[in-house]
Amino acid sequence: MSGDMAQKPPELTDLAPDGVAVVDRKGRIVGFSSAAERITGLTYDEVVGKPCEDVLGRELGRLVGQVLVGGEVLANLEVPLPTYRGDIKVWVVISPLRDVEGGRAGAIVTMRDVEEVARLARELCERQGELVEEKQKLEAILESIADGVFTVDGDWRITSFNRAAEEVTGFSREEVIGLPCEEVFRSPTCRGMCPLRRAFATGGPVYDVEVEITRKDGRKAPVSVSAAPLRDADGVVIGGVEVFRDLSPLRQLSKELEERYSFGQIIGKSKPMRELFALLENVAETDSTVLIYGESGTGKELVARALHYNGPRREGPFVAVNCAALPESLLESELFGYERGAFTGATRSKPGRFELADGGTLFLDEVGEMGPSVQAKLLRVLDRKEFERLGGTRTIRTDVRIIAATNRDLEVDVASGRFRRDLFYRLNVISIRLPPLRERKEDIPLLVEHFVRKFNERMGRKVKGVSPEAMRLLMDYDWPGNVRELENAIESAFVMDKDGLITPEDLPEAVRGMRGSAVPEGKGLLDEGERRAILEALESTGWRKGKAAKVLGVSRTTLWRKMKKHGLIQK
Repeated sequence: MSGDMAQKPPELTDLAPDGVAVVDRKGRIVGFSSAAERITGLTYDEVVGKPCEDVLGRELGRLVGQVLVGGEVLANLEVPLPTYRGDIKVWVVISPLRDVEGGRAGAIVTMRDVEEVARLARELCERQGELVEEKQKLEAILESIADGVFTVDGDWRITSFNRAAEEVTGFSREEVIGLPCEEVFRSPTCRGMCPLRRAFATGGPVYDVEVEITRKDGRKAPVSVSAAPLRDADGVVIGGVEVFRDLSPLRQLSKELEERYSFGQIIGKSKPMRELFALLENVAETDSTVLIYGESGTGKELVARALHYNGPRREGPFVAVNCAALPESLLESELFGYERGAFTGATRSKPGRFELADGGTLFLDEVGEMGPSVQAKLLRVLDRKEFERLGGTRTIRTDVRIIAATNRDLEVDVASGRFRRDLFYRLNVISIRLPPLRERKEDIPLLVEHFVRKFNERMGRKVKGVSPEAMRLLMDYDWPGNVRELENAIESAFVMDKDGLITPEDLPEAVRGMRGSAVPEGKGLLDEGERRAILEALESTGWRKGKAAKVLGVSRTTLWRKMKKHGLIQK
């Protein structure tokens, strides 16, 4: 072997833009491509016959020795490489070489590159009539590539199919050689302008197109595809080469990272969110009553659902009630139910939410808006775990976990007499405070990535993400509506986007102008500023609520509720 391999093979290794080095069974360099010379600054004459570790470095020499001994393929390794510029990091694939009898004859070290693979495959098609030995060497290099590679002729029939292609698709090369490529990959793009057809149409390479193929076992697999036409010596297109990389491990890693930085559907990796996740993990396993504080849009119901579905009552129902959405009389019948004839229009009996949530969790959203009589009845249920329907006399036992939420400062309401002190203490067994988005802006890129993926799936789009300029605007905005407003902004951008990348022009006007208030609705409820603003608007409009609501930018219903909250009644 040493007599054959000691001569530099320029026709083969010079095809690759990245380095290719060949070593014999003793670990000595016997082949060194021009690209390897360029990368290292060493010439073929300087390295041939030298130990691998003296040329490629101690770490790469150790890995080559491992392949020579064990015979396994080492792929996609990041290792230091000594060069004339100093040590650099390179990705390498090391594959064993075998003689005609299957014995270990040496190893090939390649530094993987998509263009290298395309050119090598093109050379393989153009030189089919050349020596078998050279063809075997070329195929050996293709087999060492970690990406799937296949070639087709002018009729789209597969003419070569490497080892990595077999692993990604589940088909063996014997099964696919001679078949039309669309029968093997069965991708929706096969029926349209697939990357290979685009390469044929343009006469040039196509890079990094994401498509979905169907494996032999029927499972879908996302892959990144690059393609190029193959030409003969006269420049006539005689076929094509396609290189594809399985994106499934990358998608799985992305999913694992999201799960790592999430609890239920709550996402974040900032310090406040990591502390929140740790608290939720502890609270979820208990059956204690929980009171969640948070501004509008911070995800209070998401937290409540996460606590339920990660807790001991996960098999039971999760029932939610918005206490601010109903007048006090209707809220009482909604919570506790009513008997037939209890009031005008009650033509039949109806169970309340406490009965529907039996064995599970009852989520009381906006509990601070609850009136005095309902507060008293709720306190009794918490104390005795029993109640009567409206208009009924039968005592009903209930077994529910209460999770309440508010954007008010209930301690202030307790001090003013607006909220019962004893009920507050019964609800506030465990308190959880959700940070507003403006206090955890480092989570915005992670949330944006999540929402882009969500709306891509929902709308069947392939938006890649947001531009750096758009991301800067998203990071600078104060998000008075918190995560809900961010989600709505991304959904709006999806509607406006036309080129697959969200730019500043696609974002809502408020975000582009960075006019988010630093004191959003939830925070305003905690201080006197909101009361003062409402009073000024009412007085300036002669207490005409419609005009005052327009001045404040809220609905008449919201204005009326806030007037009641602050005791702003015209005298």
